[in-house]
Amino acid sequence: MNNAPSPTFFTESPEWGWFIVVYFFLGGIAGGLAFLGALLDLFGRQEDRRTSRIAHLIAAPLVVICLLLLVVDLNRPERFWRMMFRLDDDVLQIMFKYWSPISFGAWGVGIFGLVASLLFVGVLAETGTLPRGLAFLRRGGLGTVLTAISGLLGLFTAGYTGILLASTNRPLWADTTLLGLLFLLSGVSAAAAVLMLVGHRRAHPGTVRWLGWMDTTSSLLELAVLAIIALTVWSVVQEVLDGGWGILLIVGTILLGILIPVVLHWRPRLLGSLTVPSAALLVIAGSFVLRTVVVLASERAT
Repeated sequence: MNNAPSPTFFTESPEWGWFIVVYFFLGGIAGGLAFLGALLDLFGRQEDRRTSRIAHLIAAPLVVICLLLLVVDLNRPERFWRMMFRLDDDVLQIMFKYWSPISFGAWGVGIFGLVASLLFVGVLAETGTLPRGLAFLRRGGLGTVLTAISGLLGLFTAGYTGILLASTNRPLWADTTLLGLLFLLSGVSAAAAVLMLVGHRRAHPGTVRWLGWMDTTSSLLELAVLAIIALTVWSVVQEVLDGGWGILLIVGTILLGILIPVVLHWRPRLLGSLTVPSAALLVIAGSFVLRTVVVLASERAT
């Protein structure tokens, strides 16, 4: 166990607040939805298609909201485009810095938004809301490629925010390399909960059981990662999560967001017809609390 104090204390805060917390939260869900939707499309049964459509229909708008939150959070929102392009002798050129988590992430999330939007259009065409000729975006080789790319970029988006935190010089964020994995697992778990909450009444029972299994597995792995972080940087955790932050994490994420939903999945008749939606709501709330604590507790550490 590492009991040495964090070498990252007393650094300047990036001044991230609620816009970033909500961005991390919605980005994790959007990425998880794209990943789960891709799994159902590529490896599921025909009866899973209804749920995969719901996943794609929710993921795309969430990515758009995330991009808007990023723009609004900038001190100069009108200069957001400079994160991806530059003017060189009045010629617009692509600017991609592979070594910069911000540049890499901006392009990753941007491309994810584009692919997710194409699948969104394809789903609306499949259901007859848009001209059915656009359904080619969901069918054949192109549909398979777009779905696979969306799933991979969804995983990236769900975990990228944790990687971004780890690249800073702030207490807790810079003291562990596991925040990316933690946020990824939390995003997948919350996405499964969203799909169960929205579609459990109309989805195939087998699909609902699979989503419950994905939620439970991701949640237990998330709990294991939290335990590893606590054991390896315990002194930092104590410093950053003192007082109410630690209590909020234990009660809001570990107890209400992980342990109780796991029990509800194991005992699906415990609350009757309310079991699935209750578990889903708790998981979603726990995911939000996790990001709130990780972001704001370190932000306010001095």
